[in-house]
Amino acid sequence: MSLRCGIVGLPNVGKSTLFNALSNAGAESANFPFCTIDPNVGMVAVPDERLKKLAGFAESKEVIPTTIEFVDIAGLVKGASEGKGKGNAFLSHIREVDLILHVVRCFDDDDIIHVEGSIDPQRDIDIIEAELILKDLESVEKRVEKLKKEVKSGDKKTIAQLGVTDRLREHLENGNAARTFDLSDGEEEAIKDLFLLSAKRVLYACNVGEEDLDSGNKHVETVKNIAAKYDDEVAMFCAKIEAEIAELDEDEKEMFLDELGVDSAGLDRLIHAAYKELGLITYFTVGPKEARAWTVKEGTKAPQAAGVIHTDFERGFIRAETIAYDDYEEYGSEKEVRDAGRLRQEGKDYIVKDGDVMLFRFNV
Repeated sequence: MSLRCGIVGLPNVGKSTLFNALSNAGAESANFPFCTIDPNVGMVAVPDERLKKLAGFAESKEVIPTTIEFVDIAGLVKGASEGKGKGNAFLSHIREVDLILHVVRCFDDDDIIHVEGSIDPQRDIDIIEAELILKDLESVEKRVEKLKKEVKSGDKKTIAQLGVTDRLREHLENGNAARTFDLSDGEEEAIKDLFLLSAKRVLYACNVGEEDLDSGNKHVETVKNIAAKYDDEVAMFCAKIEAEIAELDEDEKEMFLDELGVDSAGLDRLIHAAYKELGLITYFTVGPKEARAWTVKEGTKAPQAAGVIHTDFERGFIRAETIAYDDYEEYGSEKEVRDAGRLRQEGKDYIVKDGDVMLFRFNV
């Protein structure tokens, strides 16, 4: 499964710089370099040092990482929900993403004009959030009107659906995001097909100056306080630095990061934070032919994880020969792991853990 992230934010907050840095970061993998699918969409390999090490242990001929897709959604402005600034088109792009990557300007620079005239993360986030809520309200109001006509038939399911949708309308009218709307068991189905924008998970990407990359600043603290209300993730990056890093080879990149006093590039941190926000984990398949990373939801059982590779694997699942990544790293080869008795035979109820190295046995 490939994760699809929509990059949103006000104009001039660093969105395009971030997207361009991602476009240059693709040299990481020959198998999945960043490729432009259309002018504002691209795909990049997910960085994972574990995959590289496993490929070395197994002397794999190919290394195939999992991927993440980024959609650069042009800067939203006040009134986007009413079509201003091509707002309708850009808001429709958000419907198609798994996660909203909300870039927030958290640096002061008089040479770079802010569209609102000053640096205020709270205000900037409120503007974007309000536009998403207003667009959702438009969809919900149309649904409520439709259901009001249909309830005249007396259908209990329709009456219940109207009740849920009307409550949601009131929730949105009060300026609340759909992701804070309380639903009881079974009610989610009533609004599932509305594909609400403000119901999507959000990763706040704080664009900071070089001097604040390690410890952050007061603007970042503001964003963290906002994110905490929704249990959302926050990651920091410096768009200017990422643009420079993207031009370097791997060795130069490591030296540059050492000089800055940080252990990983901001793009890597953003990607890992995106996985955490959506509750995703990675498992591996390793052999002489290839070492490959696979993405599944946290809590996925072994047969369903096997199905990510091929539906036949899930349908005919027998067992999963499983090695914890730490054990593979400690012993250095599958044979040594087996000899040490650390290879496990897991059945249909096994819940896959992040970093598992797996070989699936199945009936055709």
